[in-house]
Amino acid sequence: MNPISKEELAVLIEGCINKDRNCQRLLYTQFFSAGMNIALRYSNSKDEANEILNDAFLKIFKKISTCKIENSFNGWIRRIIINTALDFYRRNKKHYHHLLLEDDMVSHNNVIDDISYEDISKLINLLSPAYKTIFNLYVIDGYTHKEIAEIMDISIGSSKSGLSRARVNLQKMLKEIYDIDYERNAG
Repeated sequence: MNPISKEELAVLIEGCINKDRNCQRLLYTQFFSAGMNIALRYSNSKDEANEILNDAFLKIFKKISTCKIENSFNGWIRRIIINTALDFYRRNKKHYHHLLLEDDMVSHNNVIDDISYEDISKLINLLSPAYKTIFNLYVIDGYTHKEIAEIMDISIGSSKSGLSRARVNLQKMLKEIYDIDYERNAG
């Protein structure tokens, strides 16, 4: 869908404030793709991402009257989706099985240039839910360790350790892929 102007967005927001179903549908359609990309980063499946996104839009429609059009509406929606994903994680973290990780040092071969964004995203999704959440918050969304600690109700040290372990795990996965690709290319 094409980007909408500030004036068109103001009309949609006003319609949503007045509970106009057509405006709600149009707003949902306008921001669905970007919202789904965010939800997918914080979920373990497309079903979870759909649940997160739908919960987020319920919050958006309830709180839309508090949004100021002068501020970044995209940022406001993004924040709600991320917070909803974090709430989802907190509610379900007792169901996730956290893998025990070795503290082995990993070779720091730079294979990032050899793989696509999609491949890196798939690897991030293989991390445990806690590590994936910390990695996404810190690396992709720019939160500080202090903010992550407050959001996830963990210590700053746990946030730093989780990020370090996420990076080590990603490096291991990248190394495995690199070795496989190297053997294929060498033969």
